[in-house]
Amino acid sequence: MRDKSDSGGMLDGVWRFFASVRLTVAVLLSLAVTSIIGTVIPQNMTPFLYLRSYGEGLYRVFDALDMFDMYHSWWFRFLLLILVVNIIICSINRLSATWKIIFPKTPVFPVVRLKQAKHKETWQVADSPESVKNRFLSYIAKNYRTHEVQPEKDGFLILAEKGRWTRLGVYAVHFSVLLMVLGGLIGSLLGFEGFVNIPEGESAARIRLITGNAEKDLGFLIRCNDFDISYYENGMPREYRSNISLVKDGNVLVTKDIRVNDPLRFAGVNIFQSSWGRTPGKRFKVVFTEESSGVTYESEASLGEEVQVPGDKGVLILDDFKSEFSFKGVNLGGVFIGRLALKDQEPTNVLLPVEFPRFDRMRRGEHVISVSDLAYSYYTGLQVTRDPGVPVVYVGFVLMIIGCYITFFMFHQKVCVAVIEKDGQTQVAVSGILGKNRPGMAAVAKQLSNRLKHLR
Repeated sequence: MRDKSDSGGMLDGVWRFFASVRLTVAVLLSLAVTSIIGTVIPQNMTPFLYLRSYGEGLYRVFDALDMFDMYHSWWFRFLLLILVVNIIICSINRLSATWKIIFPKTPVFPVVRLKQAKHKETWQVADSPESVKNRFLSYIAKNYRTHEVQPEKDGFLILAEKGRWTRLGVYAVHFSVLLMVLGGLIGSLLGFEGFVNIPEGESAARIRLITGNAEKDLGFLIRCNDFDISYYENGMPREYRSNISLVKDGNVLVTKDIRVNDPLRFAGVNIFQSSWGRTPGKRFKVVFTEESSGVTYESEASLGEEVQVPGDKGVLILDDFKSEFSFKGVNLGGVFIGRLALKDQEPTNVLLPVEFPRFDRMRRGEHVISVSDLAYSYYTGLQVTRDPGVPVVYVGFVLMIIGCYITFFMFHQKVCVAVIEKDGQTQVAVSGILGKNRPGMAAVAKQLSNRLKHLR
């Protein structure tokens, strides 16, 4: 049978582990290092780009460690969870002692320490101690939460304090960090971010998520009613605008012109103007030019359709079209990306730039392949996001500002107003102590003295 003390000791050990400041430092350093890695390694790119940049070996290692979508990985969320538990337990440990200071059963004033405080303001009044007592006490009662009067030889002391609750400022900061981390976790688990390209006049109900290769059904249609682009005199795009509507069950929910930095926001979903491009028409011609004779063969094709190579020597499939494609630092413009499967040969990838019909000669095949009679239409590229954790993060941010203001600019203060009759004159001395920012007590004593001097 296990001794109960063993169980208690184990729980105490776990508690001390999570209450450790060393754990806080270790987790924060780990988050900092992983964030640097997440900046160095581009996130949520296509596998092709990662393979080209890192090679197959590193690609497999990074992919297994979720390095390509680090901020949604299980281990990054685990680090955040440890930080949350660490902050909560550290706060509970400190709060148990702080609570007794903030809410004491009987407030205690260290009279000797108050009277001997370094920062003190003194002056004399013509009235007797009893005649100024009511004026001083009335002002102190209005401005200090707790106060009491203690008799002294030939006079009295007014002891007062306020601001005990300001010790909670640091816990407001701790709680704000928890809210921001919680908001990030909510967004990571329940939110999404994806992209969709919609040709002018068409609609889409699904987007491709940046995490992995999955798609998400939005529950409504995004319809591109119109797309417009304007150019500078040098031919560079100046502005592109999409007129989009959200449609559900045949009803238009909202319509808006969106531009860069001017998104459509609806029911927690944000739709941003992200990009634009040209998409090929449904039908076009594929031209095979025989290298030896210069004879050309033409076939009609569309994306995803098999095209027979002349002489029944294989098939060509054009899988995708990129309106802008860079090859060795050169922008080729519109490019078809496809697969060429010749008989008795391994399939090879082919790039067919529309504006460079002789580009395929670099493949050194029997035929040079190109595309002609291509008609374009515009499409709008939209970024679609939803992050339900954003309001929680905003609340945490506001709370952090409030907590920092309380922590650094508001203080628990105790003051002593000593009124003593000496040599036929009434002497008044104001002194006090602050929980923090002790040099600031000089300003507090001076301000309180000025107020008391002008009481009538």
